Amino acid sequence: MTPLKHSLFILATLALFSCNTQNKQDNKAIAKVKTIKAVKTVNTIASKAPAFKPNKQFNDYWYAGEAEITSYQLDQSRYGENRKGTAVLVFVTEPFLADTQVKADQNNPTNVNVLKLNSTKKFNTGIYPYSIMQSTFYPIANNQHAIKVSTSVQEWCGHVYTQLNNREQFQITSHSYFQGEADQKFNLDKAVLENQIWTQLRIDPSSLPKDNFKIIPSLEFTRLTHAPLKPYNAFAESKPGQYTLTIKDLDRQLIINYNPEFPYQIHSWEDTQNGKTSKATKLATLKTAYWNKKSNADLELRKTLKLE
Repeated sequence: MTPLKHSLFILATLALFSCNTQNKQDNKAIAKVKTIKAVKTVNTIASKAPAFKPNKQFNDYWYAGEAEITSYQLDQSRYGENRKGTAVLVFVTEPFLADTQVKADQNNPTNVNVLKLNSTKKFNTGIYPYSIMQSTFYPIANNQHAIKVSTSVQEWCGHVYTQLNNREQFQITSHSYFQGEADQKFNLDKAVLENQIWTQLRIDPSSLPKDNFKIIPSLEFTRLTHAPLKPYNAFAESKPGQYTLTIKDLDRQLIINYNPEFPYQIHSWEDTQNGKTSKATKLATLKTAYWNKKSNADLELRKTLKLE
């Protein structure tokens, strides 16, 4: 090898080594930033003193290894007409990872105990069906906003999805088949989430927000109406067995009727916007580990819930 080629070889080797070293350093820096953000999220959650401490009655009901499933007769207003359908509220406790914000598979001191609500609605608009699902993960400590909320809406025109993650701000990820919405990512300043009201009510209805405050409407509502996802001025009144939320800027009122005694089961609700009212009335309630009820023999349970 000539001296010139030898020099070029050394320079190339040094450059390659330098790039690899830099890449490793960059990767370590990125990993460190991610770790710091994750730890910060965990610490933020852990540092807040619990506003609610479960008693024996609460633990016996919510930690019995079962979910509470309640079915409702739905009268849903859509496109200026009311549609018959069904709604289901599924409440269950589970451990939650504060950093990645998903269900925890293993016990860990940093896990956050949440009351999860999966709510569904099914109804038809003429020839084609609608299917709506919302998931809310609310800390049982009742000391902060929901940690995560997601919503999906499917019908024959297409499907849309919105997810909110509670970090330093609310982080929004949104996907839609509508041209004006498409794919979006943005942050929102924190405010009361309408989605969390339903789970907060089941933990401690006396803690629900009252009088004047800022609220971010449910992800279902903003999807169906295409209203901007942002905080709005709201006013709420609470009395034993009934919670009334009014958002004047959206010409909307939500009334939730519930049992004022523990476990505060929801009997019905009315959601009125622009003079059009959607209603849901309780059909049946079932406590069961539904995730184990997946054989054909378990189809009878749908009759128990009056869904068949």
